[in-house]
Amino acid sequence: MKADTLVLGAGIVGVSVALHLAMRGRSVVLVDRRGPGEETSYGNAGLVERASIYPVAFPRSISALIEVALKRNPGANYHWSALPGLAPWMYQYWKASSPARILDYARTIEKLLSRTIEEHHHLAGPAGALHYFREGGWLKLYRTPAGLDNERTEFPLARTYGLTPRELSVDEALAVEPSLRPVFMGAVLWSDPHSVSSPGGVAQAYAAHFQSLGGRIVTGDARTLTRGGAGWKVTTAEGEIEAPDAVVALGPWAMDVLAPLGVRLPLAVKRGYHMHYRAEGGAGLSRPVLDEEGGYVITPMEQGIRLTTGVEFARRDAPKSPVQLAVTERLARGLFPLGERLEAEPWMGCRPAFPDMLPVIGPAPGQNGLWLAIGHQHLGFTLGPITGRLLAEMMNGHTPCTDPAPFAATRFA
Repeated sequence: MKADTLVLGAGIVGVSVALHLAMRGRSVVLVDRRGPGEETSYGNAGLVERASIYPVAFPRSISALIEVALKRNPGANYHWSALPGLAPWMYQYWKASSPARILDYARTIEKLLSRTIEEHHHLAGPAGALHYFREGGWLKLYRTPAGLDNERTEFPLARTYGLTPRELSVDEALAVEPSLRPVFMGAVLWSDPHSVSSPGGVAQAYAAHFQSLGGRIVTGDARTLTRGGAGWKVTTAEGEIEAPDAVVALGPWAMDVLAPLGVRLPLAVKRGYHMHYRAEGGAGLSRPVLDEEGGYVITPMEQGIRLTTGVEFARRDAPKSPVQLAVTERLARGLFPLGERLEAEPWMGCRPAFPDMLPVIGPAPGQNGLWLAIGHQHLGFTLGPITGRLLAEMMNGHTPCTDPAPFAATRFA
């Protein structure tokens, strides 16, 4: 079997890449061991986070580091056994979280973020997925004056990019989300982002639209990718498939394919958990709500109220250790009338991340015809469609919609 392009990985990024390539007339085969949107793209908070110009940075203050080290911060957890292997990556992450480099990050990522809602809707309309999307932004809550003061520091730069954060009193926040309880002292409504009721459903709708354009989705093991007569080949349930170009969009599993090919990149994972709950007493939410100091998000999904945790530093394939879920569930029950759990086991996923917090979008170093769309950390769902557009433009020799240089893999050389 032959094609113009192989896309490895059927998460929101891979599906978006495949769809954009198909829209430009390429014959594309999308390969994954599971169905579209069933791994990392399934389990997030469902935000198209137009306003995330500041990243989830490594703590810089001594007091914050101590809180994390002593496991007193509900938004962070770690496995001791994983730290020796992660130490070099975490050191680079810490350096990239300096105030000056955070500003550089913001200026860079804004070039993608400014297009995220438009690009999602560009795919969602023809895919019949607009019913998943809702406006209204998301609400961030603060339990201490220090937390709110820190959030205020983001306002000036955000407003230079046309974003509209609005500080709310407790009463104003309760008017926006009446089912919340006043366990916080202040709030900020970021109204620019959109959110969805099923991120996995969106990915599946995009995949179905890809198929309607002639794209093929096949089951296969991306680790079988090798050089072939036409460029690249991979073994699937339908036999070997060859193509001149291949795209690695495998998220946390990318290095399983790239390392054997000699491509060395500092990709690590941040694990996270979620659980769905029934809402009690007719309570509801109209948008995602972040308890900043509580370290979790609650958001309305088709499956119920989803609680998503912060970051766990651990080996990718280590057994689940959902201690953060236990802690944040207690906090969330104080904020919102969560009822019973709706699943027997917590879901766990991995956010693939580079230490500078930017994704890699572009050619793989030293590998002709191999392209990368990986490392989107906490913004994979947000950046999937714009990543697909940018990479498709690069692969087809078209003028990119934004400068791809800051996202090149060669920045780690």
